[in-house]
Amino acid sequence: MSEAPAILVDGEAGRLTIGDWSCACVIGKSGLIAAADKREGDGASPIGDWPVRAALLRPGRIDAAQAPAIPWRWVRPDDGWSDDPADPAYNRPVHLPRHTSHELLARADQAYDVIIVLGHNDAPPTPGMGSAIFFHQWVIGENGQPKATEGCVAIAPDDMRTVLGLLRPGTTLRLR
Repeated sequence: MSEAPAILVDGEAGRLTIGDWSCACVIGKSGLIAAADKREGDGASPIGDWPVRAALLRPGRIDAAQAPAIPWRWVRPDDGWSDDPADPAYNRPVHLPRHTSHELLARADQAYDVIIVLGHNDAPPTPGMGSAIFFHQWVIGENGQPKATEGCVAIAPDDMRTVLGLLRPGTTLRLR
């Protein structure tokens, strides 16, 4: 097996690079922020080196043949991710319905057809320091351009298919 690649994200330039392969990317609508200053709901992407933990794939939208060489599973209709700092499951996957604030992972748009779970604020999670910082697919806005995220990193769906084939255990996403 080949060495784990580093995913380099130049947030200001809007470029994601793995080795000699590169593509456009978008980050949080509020730009970049030091990880220590990241707060829930600020719309900023945290600067740092974030280990790639796993992939969540949407059945019917991604083929099993495209599954990466990292831990992965299918997204289920009742999958969510807690973004409520008062929830004991903050910044963790949860089952829906749930009475606390959360993100729905089986979204109608294509954003979460592929979710690469990053190791931001997860060992253990500190309430309010940012949740659901994922690497996922972008969504095109009404202006025909990719929409900024709520703090994640996103790329085009075709580019995500390429990235899935490059992921290995030990891969890190470096956001600068």
